[in-house]
Amino acid sequence: MAKTLADLKGYHIVGKHSAVKTCLWLKKSLKDEGYCYKQKFYGIPSHRCLQMSPALICNLSCVHCWRPLDLMPPFKEWDEPEFIVEESIKAQRRLLSGFFGTAGVNRRKLEEALNPKHVAISLIGEPTLYPRIDELVDEYKKRNFTTFLVTNGTNPQALERVEPYQLYLSLTAYDEESHKALQGNKWDKIEESLRILPNLDFRTVIRLTLIKDVNMKPEKFAEIIDKASPDFVEAKAYMYLGYSRRRLKAENMPEHEDVRRFAEELAKLTGYEIKDESEVSRVVLLVR
Repeated sequence: MAKTLADLKGYHIVGKHSAVKTCLWLKKSLKDEGYCYKQKFYGIPSHRCLQMSPALICNLSCVHCWRPLDLMPPFKEWDEPEFIVEESIKAQRRLLSGFFGTAGVNRRKLEEALNPKHVAISLIGEPTLYPRIDELVDEYKKRNFTTFLVTNGTNPQALERVEPYQLYLSLTAYDEESHKALQGNKWDKIEESLRILPNLDFRTVIRLTLIKDVNMKPEKFAEIIDKASPDFVEAKAYMYLGYSRRRLKAENMPEHEDVRRFAEELAKLTGYEIKDESEVSRVVLLVR
């Protein structure tokens, strides 16, 4: 079990409470071995994506979470947004520097990767707990980044301040009872965020983390989708990885066919249409 931030393998800690990590798909893209489903669905080039978090803390305890979230030592004040952005880019470059000696790397892509153009604020923890998340997003935008912000929906006030290119609200539960069983005790906040979602003037996504024999009930999510009216819905399989293996079984990880059937039923119930899918990532994209 990891005991300190330094024990997080592959993470580069930025300042007092942020982190950067190059994801599997960036590495595959550099070797022309594949790319993330976000490139397939939304045109985001995997090799130019910076994956980071400004808050290595979380306010939920999700059964499916595979990250360690109890490592943050006490600190007195938050880092400035400008500092986090600048240092996260430097951290990405340091993480990429080792690829110059790696066989099979596409050199053109590697040179491009040194200047990331997209940021996925979603690595670990709940990013809206960083109190200046709106300024952080704006700071990346000043540098011509497209910005994907992923939240668990427990900080609705933050959603009214931020203006990312695309906002993800990640859902596992469909009501207060399932939320208590799977995540924690903040369903009222999530409901408030869902009410805010239709009024936002940027692209919105509800991502459903599907756990086999636990929450794969499309009829339970259909009403939420109708009310929140996101631009996109991602139905995505829970992955049996990391710390989640202490709480769930391998059998709880749906096959892609399971996710596809769930998405087809959800489409019938909501009027959304299936637009794309990625079998390797076990995710299906629906559009309004």
